[in-house]
Amino acid sequence: MDELGGTAFVERLQFFNGQQLFASDVQAIDEFDRGMRWLHNRSLHQAGVGNGFAVSGRRGDREVSIQAGYAVDAQGREIVLLDTQVEAVPPVSGEPDGQPAYFDLSVSYPADDDLEEAETRDGVCMPRGAVRLRERPVFCWVRLRRDADGQVRAVDAGQAMQIQNGMLIVLARAAVLNCQLNADLSIAQRRRARPPQQPVIRCTTVAASWEVWELNGKAAIGLKTTVDTSAMAFRTTPCYSARISGERPLFITSGEFQAALLDGPAYIQNPTASGFGCFVPVLALPGFELSGAVLRRVIKDPGVPWAVTWLAIED
Repeated sequence: MDELGGTAFVERLQFFNGQQLFASDVQAIDEFDRGMRWLHNRSLHQAGVGNGFAVSGRRGDREVSIQAGYAVDAQGREIVLLDTQVEAVPPVSGEPDGQPAYFDLSVSYPADDDLEEAETRDGVCMPRGAVRLRERPVFCWVRLRRDADGQVRAVDAGQAMQIQNGMLIVLARAAVLNCQLNADLSIAQRRRARPPQQPVIRCTTVAASWEVWELNGKAAIGLKTTVDTSAMAFRTTPCYSARISGERPLFITSGEFQAALLDGPAYIQNPTASGFGCFVPVLALPGFELSGAVLRRVIKDPGVPWAVTWLAIED
């Protein structure tokens, strides 16, 4: 419930005939709608570009062009650009060693002090005041450096934290040499507000508690176990596959009793999001016993040291 941390309460304003309205009453309506919308954005999206914000800049250019777009920051605030914005390339010659200097072009939500008064009106026996404030995104070039460990980071620690926390949205990366782009802009660094849905793949090996697998409750044909996958928190039933890990053949002797077991392919039955049944046909080498009693004795003492290695793919 971290997304609700900044929400003190939820109230809907209600009016009645004859009520005297103040500016704070009407503003509260806008604040309520905006707050719930931002809560929606924080809950269902990550900070990043929703659509648009195409950035163009070719090698040798001294300006970059940013097209109209929509993005969301970590507080759920909408960053909207409705027309084309042109930004000058940072006026730097490069790094001290003659290599290009790297910058990330970022965009952020404007602070209240940055809002332009789009319309003002005279009050009734009151001073003139603003009735419309225009929101325009704030663009900023973030200077980058490569650390000793090879990681590219923002030189300014505050900007680095803002990028990490989703308050500055990276649109593109530029290599600048002699006050111009040394290569075409790269957009590989930008993050989407709607991350692409990719298959979830999980694989692990687990110890198994084996039981005798009997056909129609009579003839013993192998071993069975239940594999618990609930720790993976699958949302739907994934596609499972499994194999048995352990020695082949498995030799077991105790006095006159002896058995040498070979396993067959693992069969999966009753798959769910939290687990599946694993059934393994078992064969005995010639000259060795195989029956329900033998399998029960094998399970009990010394036990079957076969583990289950499984793979799950959830679309």
